[in-house]
Amino acid sequence: MQPREDPIGSSPVRRAAELAGSLRGPESGVVGQGVRFALAGGVVTVVYLVTTTVLAEVVGLPFQLALALGFTIAILVHFTLQRAFVWVHHEEFALPIHHQVGRYLLVAGAQYGLTAASTALLPPLLGVPVEAVYLVTVVVLVTSNFLIFRLGIFHAQKSVPVPSADVGPADEQ
Repeated sequence: MQPREDPIGSSPVRRAAELAGSLRGPESGVVGQGVRFALAGGVVTVVYLVTTTVLAEVVGLPFQLALALGFTIAILVHFTLQRAFVWVHHEEFALPIHHQVGRYLLVAGAQYGLTAASTALLPPLLGVPVEAVYLVTVVVLVTSNFLIFRLGIFHAQKSVPVPSADVGPADEQ
């Protein structure tokens, strides 16, 4: 009797699982960071919509209160996913968590302000619908946030080269 082959073998399911595993680690580089960034954004979107809707429609809170609570919970989930899932690396973070929180909240506030300003000012100036300006603003801000988070908030501590133990005072002359 012939031994049975692994049912998953080199199937598309196995290849997808291997790809997902490789994208989770720090070795995946900027592509892995981009995929994790997009996944985190999707999760946060669902959390925000579900939380706000459940609080307003099921719990019966006034919508504006449900919206504020949903936004707050979404921000907390987003920060946590950025720190623990998206920006994984072997080194420690360059910034302590309280500095990351401060910078993150500054970016979130700026993002809100830029979105409000662009959607209020640009449609009448450009003669385009508010939704068009909003969508372009979102694309620009998401791209900017990826770079700001990667380079200015959740970046790894630069590793300092350790001098070789083979180098002695006589070798340095």
